Amino acid sequence: MKLDDRETSGVTTRPHAQGLPTMLRIFLLIFAAMSLIVLGDTAGKTLIAMGVTPITVAWTRFGIAALLLWPLCALTKDDLPAIRDWRLWLRAGFIAGGIICILTALRTEPIADVFGVFFVGPMVSYLLSALFLKEQITAPRTALLFLGFVGVLLVVKPGFGVSPGLLWALLAGLFYGAYLTATRWLATEIRPRLLLFSQLVIGAILLAPIGLTQSMPALSLPISALILASAIASAAGNFILVTVNRTTPASVVSPLIYTQLIAATIAGFMFFDDLPDAVALSGLGLILFSGLFSLRLAKT
Repeated sequence: MKLDDRETSGVTTRPHAQGLPTMLRIFLLIFAAMSLIVLGDTAGKTLIAMGVTPITVAWTRFGIAALLLWPLCALTKDDLPAIRDWRLWLRAGFIAGGIICILTALRTEPIADVFGVFFVGPMVSYLLSALFLKEQITAPRTALLFLGFVGVLLVVKPGFGVSPGLLWALLAGLFYGAYLTATRWLATEIRPRLLLFSQLVIGAILLAPIGLTQSMPALSLPISALILASAIASAAGNFILVTVNRTTPASVVSPLIYTQLIAATIAGFMFFDDLPDAVALSGLGLILFSGLFSLRLAKT
């Protein structure tokens, strides 16, 4: 399976008709992608509980995913010079920092709460894109942005003994917002397959000096299996997203990203017997509502 060589970043082929079967297929694909990404973080949370450091989990995830997706991305020698572009290194640094922070947050916090706070990222991206990319700010989207921020506050509960873990999740969201803005910045110049592959390779390179020096438990079969599961699930989820984006408008795909909150809540209950309290559930609901409707208002 390879990405179409004619694919250009930031441009999608709009289907002539988005009938119910097509929309259902898109929903199922996006939900599957979100569930796989959550599954990768679930494996990462389990690894950290077994004594593997968040940086080691992140480093192995980048490296293994790069090896797995290399043949699927069908890169050519013409793509190699772009890897030297400093903007790609900056973008990869943002996503690497975000993954380290979210894995650190998962060490102590329920998955659903972490992802709820993490979704401050699209809100940050909205503001950064307006500031640096001169994208339009509208009153409806700003109101929904504020509503989503209220939801984040309900999850974090500032002033009521907020845990360091949720602060790590908040920092992960800030990194993710910067990453989304950098992606939009480069979207018209670099193909999606190269954007995806470059962040994996550069992320592995950036984390290698620290990852190679981290102590970890003996490489037993359970730990090896979880490392592979974390990398494969995350890589598969991101590859599905890239593939769907080839033929589906961003206005359709983007709101469905918030189904990750549903997957995270289910995973937290199934694997760790964690359920958010009533206040946090209200906050997650506001974030989901804000995300779905604000991204529906987006023109791209």
